[in-house]
Amino acid sequence: MHVIGVILKPNGKTYLYDSNNLKLKLDDEVIVESEKSSQFATVTKLDVKDYDKTLVLKKVIRIATKKDKEINSKNKKDSKEALKTCLKLIQKYNLDMNLLDADYTFDRKQLMFQFTSDNRVDFRDLAKELASIYKTRIELRQIGVRDKAKCVGGIGVCGRELCCKKFLHDMDSVSINMAKNQNLALNPNKINGSCGRLLCCLKYEDKDYSKAKKGLPKIGDSIQTEKGEGKVISVMICERKCMVDVPEHGIVEVVIEENESKK
Repeated sequence: MHVIGVILKPNGKTYLYDSNNLKLKLDDEVIVESEKSSQFATVTKLDVKDYDKTLVLKKVIRIATKKDKEINSKNKKDSKEALKTCLKLIQKYNLDMNLLDADYTFDRKQLMFQFTSDNRVDFRDLAKELASIYKTRIELRQIGVRDKAKCVGGIGVCGRELCCKKFLHDMDSVSINMAKNQNLALNPNKINGSCGRLLCCLKYEDKDYSKAKKGLPKIGDSIQTEKGEGKVISVMICERKCMVDVPEHGIVEVVIEENESKK
């Protein structure tokens, strides 16, 4: 079995599929099986080896034809109209929800709306009216602020387009320890992204910093220098240096050699 990765929308989550012995290339558009429906997708990974072998993978149905692409275009157009209708109904029912997008499955068996809200929303009446209008299964999905940033997009603190919008297919977890690991000031204005959560890019170099920190002292440690024993007051990980406060002498810069970290 040849396993591939596909996305259902630009920069969306990557899903693994059985290629069904089809000769596929990167960026090929395909029709794939989905839960109780079929979806239009784009191939982003070929011959995936590293995956959970216990998973039962759904199959690629076929490479998208010209007619399939026309259907997909119509679905996108109709989804935009459904979004406008839903917005009006949200106002009608006075619901506390921020609607983000709407998507038909390829076979139009389901119409899904994504929204954010600070509270739990009772949207049963809204769902019933939408179902009566569109004669299909309606799903209203509440998503988090990170997913909202991915849908909406924007410019990050670095001045570039948000990573989640531009190229991140999967939203990995990010922890405060990653910021600590890189000796970053724990200032929310510095380490939080546009979504208000920790910056995704904190994860990019975390392994390198973890490796570089091996053998380096921690702030507060006492170490021996040429001027005597002192307390470490700062550490420069990439330069493999630390500043040590030696009593009756002052601040001393100490370089930690690679071979010292392996002793």
